[in-house]
This record gives sequence, structure tokens and C-alpha cells, in this order.
Amino acid sequence: MASAVHRPALSMLDLVAVREGGTVAQALQVAVRTAQHVEALGFARYWVAEHHNMPGIASSATAVLVGHIAGQTSTIRVGSGGIMLPNHAPLVVAEAFGTLAELYPGRIDLGLGRAPGTDGPTMRALRRDRIETEEDFPRDVAEVQRLLGPPQPGQRITAMPGAGTQVPLWLLGSSLFSAQLAAQMGLPYAFASHFAPRMLLPALELYRRLFRPSATLAKPYVVVGVPVIAAPTDEEAQYLASSTYQRVLGILTGRRGRLPPPVADFWSSVGTQERAGIADFLAAAVVGGPQTMQAGLRALQQATQADEFILVSDVFDPDLRLRSLELTAAANAAL
Repeated sequence: MASAVHRPALSMLDLVAVREGGTVAQALQVAVRTAQHVEALGFARYWVAEHHNMPGIASSATAVLVGHIAGQTSTIRVGSGGIMLPNHAPLVVAEAFGTLAELYPGRIDLGLGRAPGTDGPTMRALRRDRIETEEDFPRDVAEVQRLLGPPQPGQRITAMPGAGTQVPLWLLGSSLFSAQLAAQMGLPYAFASHFAPRMLLPALELYRRLFRPSATLAKPYVVVGVPVIAAPTDEEAQYLASSTYQRVLGILTGRRGRLPPPVADFWSSVGTQERAGIADFLAAAVVGGPQTMQAGLRALQQATQADEFILVSDVFDPDLRLRSLELTAAANAAL
């Protein structure tokens, strides 16, 4: 019998994929339905990710979507995974999430990342001529934290709404930079292993080793991004996962588009180099039937000792996506 492992909490990260043949409005409706479904399954939080100028992703106005989803759910925490801070002035972020915190007390998370979430021209369109340096991100995170904290005597600029809401901050990353910053600031850390798993274990080791307790967090808290496609059988799961494989291949080859429907025998259509690229991108993925899902989640948990798995599940059929998340929750419960 396999030894028991600490069972991680489950959460959901949604890129709000626009499907081939579908509309943005339908993608937003699927996001709400998915949030309601995982809330019923007992998931801890539902995050949406900021991306821009991408035809297959409908979550660019992240704070707007966070508010909409929070308004259509009742208990699950809703937040950003993440707000890409180089694209925004800290005051604007604090005001937006401060407003959300006043509307939905105790339910809003603010995950912050330092990638632009887009290409160079779009980044310049977002922040015009601003030139980002390595020192800017730590300073901007601290500024957001200060603006969401209690107002201090003599403070010249106050986020209103925002001041005193103390919206929980999370640092997101796929490298050692954010791991070290999260440790120094005593913040929870979410690693983007759903698309960049290569540095997962070194980043978690660094974060835990350097962690300094803070007013908000006494010990390290790790969230690991996990792409999941679950189905009643391994064969059906691999078939459904071909939508994700096609999407990843499009990212790797610069041909981004809408989420495509699954195709039979996908792997026979790609070469060795493309196969290796997709496998590297999805190294943290768990795809399969119930037993395969349980074994995959167990192995990932044994390797990472994560406090929480945040799931990405790009299944073309929305109903089968809900089933995938339900089967994944059942596999996790059996750990």
C-alpha cells in the first residue's frame, strides 16, 4: 500500500478560453458556470489570469471578471492569478481590488506577477512608454501592500476604496526571482508550473528555505499549478487532452488561436521536436482515468509537498470540463 501524503487543497485557475466556433460571451458564461461548479466541489479559490491581445483568451479585464464571478458565487474566494503588475500603476490595482473587497468581504485574492502577459507592442500600449526595471516589481508590490493596509499618519496618497481592506497578496512566478521575493516579504507563493514547470522544485526549495514570517503569514504556503484532464478512461482523457496539446503547440509555434476541439490520434501528426516541446510545457500535467489521476497527483504532491494545487483544465466541451474537475477532486480526495 502506498504511503499517505498530505492532501493539498484544490483551486482553479481559468484562462477563460474562447472556443473555436464560440463567442467571448459564451466563454464568460462557461467561466461563471465552472466557478459555481468548483465552489460546490469545495475548492478553495477561483482565479482568472491576465493576458492581452490573444484571440483565444477572454480574461484581459481581470478585475472586472473577478467581480462578475464573485457576484455569481457565494463562498469561494475569487481573485487574480494574476494581475501583471508591470501593466498597471499600483494605485489603480489597489483601488480596483479594494473596491472588490468592499463588495465581497473576505473573498478576494490579489495574485501579482511580473511578466507582461502579452507581447512587446501590446505592453507598450498598456503602459505607453514606461520602461520596466528589475527593481520596479518589488517596489510596486510593496506599494500595493501599503495602499491596501491601514492608512498611516501623513500618508499623502490613499487608495479609496482600498485602504484598510488588506486584500491578501500572493506572489506568482515561474523562476527563482519571485520565489525569493515572496520569501523575503512573507507572502504565499504560487508557482506557474501549469506552463513553465522547469524551475518548480528549485523555486519551492528556495522559497521555503528563505521564508521570513510576516504579519500575514507565519510559515511558507505553496500553490502549484497543475494542468489536468480527467475522464472515465485513460484513452478518453488523452483524446480530450488533444485540445490542450493543440493549444500548446500553437503557443510554441507562434500561432495562437481559439481553443480547438479534440482530434483523434493527435500524436501521430506531430514530429519529435514538437512532441518534446509539448511534453516540456506540460511536464506537471496529470491526464487520465481515475487511477492514473490519483497516481499522478500523488507523485506530484510527494515531489512538491504543496499546500494547494491550482488546476487548469482546458477541455473543449464545457460539460466534460466540469466532469474532469469532478473526477480530479475525487482523485485528490483519495490521496
